[in-house]
Amino acid sequence: MEASQEQHGNYCKTKGIVSGGPYGSNMGCIPYEIAPCEHHVNGTRGPCKEGGKTPTCVKKCEEGYKVPYAQDLHHGKSAYSIRNDVDQIRQEIYTNGPVEGAFTVYEDFIAYRAGVYKHVAGKALGGHAIRILGWGVQNGEIPYWLVANSWNTDWGSDGFFKILRGSDECGIEGQINAGLPA
Repeated sequence: MEASQEQHGNYCKTKGIVSGGPYGSNMGCIPYEIAPCEHHVNGTRGPCKEGGKTPTCVKKCEEGYKVPYAQDLHHGKSAYSIRNDVDQIRQEIYTNGPVEGAFTVYEDFIAYRAGVYKHVAGKALGGHAIRILGWGVQNGEIPYWLVANSWNTDWGSDGFFKILRGSDECGIEGQINAGLPA
């Protein structure tokens, strides 16, 4: 990961962000500008490019959007880290909604389809930022975090996955950040 989650939260706080929808959707002020790609797998999309360029920030909404850029711009109130404590992470999600996290992706994660992920085999491929939506217990005994991934809806369980909760699996509980809107 090039920038930390806290840097992203501070960017939202200081610079602000505008609305936007998925790539090619024409939704919001500035829809997502990077085409979908395949993350670590072969599929119908082309492979993701390592070190791709970030699109230039043009402070103007796309043609046809009715709200001026300055009115669509929203700022965050605060950005902060949550310590590696399951109860604090759950309390943050319960009180303020999803949190941003990061973890180490291993080769066996690529093949995830269902159940609660726990690293078993394979080398580390790198770090990955995700959004933790909630938590639960599977089969009455396996605690997990429910996580939204950004690897398209045909990956995992419709783009989501469960990962073991309470043991800092792949470092996921040690890199939690959150923020509040202004």
